[in-house]
Amino acid sequence: MTLNDRFTKEEQFLLSNTPFALGSAMAFAEGSGLGTIKEMFSSTKSFMAGAKTFPDNEIIVDILPKMENFSEAREESKAFQEAYKAWVLEHEVKSYDEMQALVLSDTKKVFDILNDKASNDEASEYKEWAMSIISSVANAAKEGGFFGFGGERISEKEKELYTKVAQILEVSTILT
Repeated sequence: MTLNDRFTKEEQFLLSNTPFALGSAMAFAEGSGLGTIKEMFSSTKSFMAGAKTFPDNEIIVDILPKMENFSEAREESKAFQEAYKAWVLEHEVKSYDEMQALVLSDTKKVFDILNDKASNDEASEYKEWAMSIISSVANAAKEGGFFGFGGERISEKEKELYTKVAQILEVSTILT
């Protein structure tokens, strides 16, 4: 059985887009210049690691580019990036607060989809994957400070976003 058999196109988009959008929202929670670049790299890396971390999770494996064929994976990645840009434009996101509200709304929709159509193991692993992405991003760079000196590992805005996502997904985890 494939994702096409289990989920609508809109549900598939939400399942694939939301973890990446969560990583982006976390990366932009605090504008930290070069730190934001590190955080976006961490987001992408954590997003792609889902297939290796959860190789038996049909949802995660099916929504990620297939790395066995580089040119196919590149095309899938390009299509995903275009869909993500279109999603941001479609929702006329103009500020971080608007982005965060949209991402949290989509996270709630994903939670409902997982409860309705995924096995308990699939849902649990998907949530773990999503939380690992935002945790990785929050820990990727210090916020504040000057050229990497000083600052704090995890900002209050990052902690707040993490807590909101954990509440929506009904997971008990602490950002460290």
